[in-house]
Parts: sequence; C-alpha cells; structure tokens
Amino acid sequence: MIKGLSIATVWVLDQDRAKKFYTEKLGLEVRTDMTMGEGGMRWLTVGAKDQPDMVLTLMVPGTPAMDEESAEALRKLVVKGVLGAGVLTTDDVHGDYERLKARGVEFVQPPQERPYGTEALLRDDSGNWFSLTQTRQGDLDLDKEWAH
Repeated sequence: MIKGLSIATVWVLDQDRAKKFYTEKLGLEVRTDMTMGEGGMRWLTVGAKDQPDMVLTLMVPGTPAMDEESAEALRKLVVKGVLGAGVLTTDDVHGDYERLKARGVEFVQPPQERPYGTEALLRDDSGNWFSLTQTRQGDLDLDKEWAH
C-alpha cells in the first residue's frame, strides 16, 4: 500500500546554482549530495528542516533519465518558466515574502487572498515557479478547494 510521497523532482539548469538558491535563499537544507553510477550522475536533494520525510531532488535534464532531444525540450520549458514545481507552505506568508524578496528571490505575484488562504508566487533560479501558501487554520486541502 502506498504510504506517501517522499521525493519529488525539480528540473534545474545548474545543480550548484540551484543548491545555493534552495539553501541560501529559500532556507532548505541539503539532505544528499553525491555522485552515483558509472555516468557520474549527481544525486542532490534538499528539504525543509521540519519535514524530514520529504525531499526535492534537483536534477539537470539529461541521461540517464532521458535522451538528449527530450532533455533539450525540457530545458526550454524550464527556462520559459512554464513548469510549476509545487506548493511551499508557511505560517507567515507576508513575512516570508519580505524575507525572501530581500534575499533576491523573484516573485511573480505578491501575497494575495485565495479561497484556501494567502498565496504568493515565486520563481527559482532556473525558472520553475512555486506557490508560497499560508492556508487558513493551517489546513492544506487544496485538492478539495480546487475541485469546485
């Protein structure tokens, strides 16, 4: 039986630059940074300090995951900024918005009220966007809210 999600992939253009962005700007911590296999694939994961069972793997499009044509197409989508990587939750969206903005994080939308809480939209250093969301009463049930 499936017990949950533990790893999600975020496609980045440069792992060193992404590592710096996700740790120094967003405040996540490095969980794994190692080279694997014959091809020298780098396995780089980051996660929130208070969520030890979930990580983001910061992967550069390419082998062994995909052929070069697919990797190039994916890189173009990342650069274009059309890939949404997920929702980052917070208990202080306005404060985090100000702190992250001061660290140089690009926001494409300041905090705005939504049916499920308050949301700001940011981009990582590769172009992926995230929702930074403070839910009402800390209840994150976006699937239920968006289903209507």
